[in-house]
Amino acid sequence: MTTYLEAEPNPTRNTGAIRLYDAAAFEGMRRACQLTARCLDGLAAIVEPGVTTETIDRYVVDFALANDAFPATLNYRGYGKSVCTSINHVVCHGIPNDKPLKEGDIVNIDVTFIHDGYHGDSSRMYPVGRVKRAAERLCDITYRSLLLGIEAVRPGGHTGDIGEAIQTYAESERCSVVRDFCGHGVGKLFHDAPNILHYGRRGEGPEMRPGMVFTIEPMINIGRPHVKILSDGWTAVTRDRSLSAQYEHTVGVTETGCEVFTLSPAGLDTPGLTVEPLAGAAE
Repeated sequence: MTTYLEAEPNPTRNTGAIRLYDAAAFEGMRRACQLTARCLDGLAAIVEPGVTTETIDRYVVDFALANDAFPATLNYRGYGKSVCTSINHVVCHGIPNDKPLKEGDIVNIDVTFIHDGYHGDSSRMYPVGRVKRAAERLCDITYRSLLLGIEAVRPGGHTGDIGEAIQTYAESERCSVVRDFCGHGVGKLFHDAPNILHYGRRGEGPEMRPGMVFTIEPMINIGRPHVKILSDGWTAVTRDRSLSAQYEHTVGVTETGCEVFTLSPAGLDTPGLTVEPLAGAAE
């Protein structure tokens, strides 16, 4: 049985109950999420061949400090960096290092800022120079999967509606949906209830109610969906070494649909890639 409750000012842990946020909290989420979106916008001018992911990490730290924010991943469960940078066949949680990006790479950059107690969580794919058509096509499919998932967010619907929309489209394009990771509730806590699966069936999962806030962040592979975790305990890669892509937005359920908190103010939600958004994907 799913439990819903009004979000308290300072929750200490994920209890499994789904928090419902009020108008003031939505405003707090807008501010935190727009900081994250602006940071991701700024990275569009930085990602190029020869740049290291350590440089990207430093940019994120400096941006946070300049805007009265804090990177949520830094020291989270022992994670030592302020951003996740996942390149080519890395599915998620890639750790920044001093290895330069190469022409033709694709990299997911995942940023979460804490600002005034609220978490703004988003990620985008960035091409490194000119990329092959297969990589660009995967990014297109992944972004469209995200938009279709967002289209399914409405009060009275179920979280399974999101998963079905994403899975149906991705698989129709002969790609696979990663099962090992999912979206999640977010707000005053970094990771909260409910889990948002990117596969499933319509009508299953918790009912979506106004005030819910969560991420949708499909990870789509060109090859098979299976992943493995490397010896660092964080980096997840495709078992068949096929390319993987991910896009992520934080959304809030409204009385009539949903609000996407992490939209790029500069229109750079798919920086450097030829990706056409679906009409009517967000309120």
